[in-house]
Amino acid sequence: MEATLMGSLRDHHRKSELEVALKLNGSIRLKMAQFLQERGFVEIPPVIYSTATDPLNHPVYDPSFDYEGTRYSITKSMIFHKQILVQQFPKIYSFSPNVRLEMPEKAKTGRHLLEFTQLDLEMLDATREDAIRLGEDLFCDVIKHVKEKHSKDLESIERTISVPSKPFRRIKYMDAMKQYGDDFESILSREAKEPFWIIDIPLEAREFYDRESDTEKGILNDMDLIYPEGFCEALSGGEREYKIERILERVRAKNQSPEQFEWFIEEARSGLRLSAGFGIGIERLLRYICGYKRIEDTHPFPKIPGQKSV
Repeated sequence: MEATLMGSLRDHHRKSELEVALKLNGSIRLKMAQFLQERGFVEIPPVIYSTATDPLNHPVYDPSFDYEGTRYSITKSMIFHKQILVQQFPKIYSFSPNVRLEMPEKAKTGRHLLEFTQLDLEMLDATREDAIRLGEDLFCDVIKHVKEKHSKDLESIERTISVPSKPFRRIKYMDAMKQYGDDFESILSREAKEPFWIIDIPLEAREFYDRESDTEKGILNDMDLIYPEGFCEALSGGEREYKIERILERVRAKNQSPEQFEWFIEEARSGLRLSAGFGIGIERLLRYICGYKRIEDTHPFPKIPGQKSV
């Protein structure tokens, strides 16, 4: 396996693409950190494993283990840790390594890795509107930075990108579903020339921690940012359920139990305030910026669904 990998890296085209991706990876992270710190955000360390992690709303294998009589899961996202810690530190972010052991068929998409990093952030007393504005500003700032600092790198891979205009277009989830069917995200992404938001996502399509609208029952104050050119989902986030009775109601509606999320539930009983945030996958962002067909071209040791990896 290692010999095959090294042979692949020795291929001039593969090496050139990976070199650009790695240079942009470090540069983009520095720019994101600078952007957030200038706005009062504090970086927090990532959580690699915990007794409770993101349940997700689609099937994945659960990487978990026992240690000294306690069952732990590898982090799928830091959603619970963010929501608790933001109660004390009003603006936080982390470059969080995530492990999501997706079903093998996800390899076909070209945008799924089993192991990836996302910039995960949260804001106290914030709404979806706050998260959307921050997401747009952050995305545009990163693209502007890459165009200014890495023009020769982009030329070397024959990639042209532009800074999108704000505000980004918004499309309601159910409107998109009615017009295009289940594959609306891919269709809209292929048609789009600039990134856009999918908003007002139905309750059953997301996890229990996403906050239901006060005015539209069954609709969440969530949003997904979608890349143009067929690159699909860039960012996912929204407001968080913070009232303990609503959290428990939503957990049971998902056929889950409070015991699965014991430490988080106990913290929530002490009282939470509203927060909002999002996560943006670094490798997916690199794939879009570089224009690569497949996400594994951004990583020297990619772990692809259904395939053996080093």
